[in-house]
Amino acid sequence: MNRVVRYSFLVAVAAILLSYLVGYGFAGGARPLPDAKIDEPRAAAKGQETLVLAGGCFWGIQAVFEHVRGVKRATSGYSGGTVKSPSYEQVSSGDTGHAESVEVVYDPSQVTLGQLLKLFFSVAHDPTQLNRQGPDIGTQYRSAIFFRTTDQQRIAQAYVDQLTDAKVFSSPIVTQIVPFKAFYWAEDYHQDYAVRNPDNLYILTNDAPKVANLKKQFPDLYVKYR
Repeated sequence: MNRVVRYSFLVAVAAILLSYLVGYGFAGGARPLPDAKIDEPRAAAKGQETLVLAGGCFWGIQAVFEHVRGVKRATSGYSGGTVKSPSYEQVSSGDTGHAESVEVVYDPSQVTLGQLLKLFFSVAHDPTQLNRQGPDIGTQYRSAIFFRTTDQQRIAQAYVDQLTDAKVFSSPIVTQIVPFKAFYWAEDYHQDYAVRNPDNLYILTNDAPKVANLKKQFPDLYVKYR
């Protein structure tokens, strides 16, 4: 079922649900996480690197990273499956193997991979939820890092191990760290969805608090939408 249609019925009980959800879990506040002990060095000159992440609905992941200093572009799309150029409807069926994902293109002279991963695990999503994220259920909403280089794999795995050893989360981290195969851009109406639909109940409940947490807890990394 289309996500917008699925959530339209919540309007009647929005006052109750919003007060509960905004005060709970990742909708309410970011987890305090340590900096990555193993990270890439800050580049001496401007450049461009790409990181592909999945963590529930791509609207929220894109909304967070569009507000991060050093991120040049964050694009919603599909990754991790076998179907070429899938549609939203195909991915939503859960049969393509794809996850709703976001391609983050960033300047390593302004922000490091370790910093991006810290945001991913703290304000962007809950890495302990298996094959779901909040109200969205299915393998297409799984938590994943699609590494493009051995350095990305090494740094991502080291950070997961660091968080696990520190017992930051009460439940195990279920984020997959898997090789990147392909990234397919989602349909135009999914791009910048949170920015273009700020009054949508789904955005207000699930995604706007993530951006607010980014601004509040990581002011040095937060920038206004470009």
